[in-house]
Amino acid sequence: MSELRRFRNHINGEFRDAADGRTTEVINPATGMPYATAPLSAAADVDAAMAAAEAAFPAWRDLVPGEHQKYLLKIADAIEARAEELA
Repeated sequence: MSELRRFRNHINGEFRDAADGRTTEVINPATGMPYATAPLSAAADVDAAMAAAEAAFPAWRDLVPGEHQKYLLKIADAIEARAEELA
């Protein structure tokens, strides 16, 4: 079996482990086998994510609709580029 993938939280533009370092296995439902580990996030992680979102919101709110569209299309392109992997 190959090494497990490692997922991390993405908060304020950076990838982070759970604040307390806890993880959980991610199980493939088709095989019943683990294929990754993921942070077992708790209140401190949620608080950090919410604080980052709150700090970023004014800049997002003040963008004109065309700028929103540009960023959303960029996200859609990234998802399409990795569609096979994400599926």
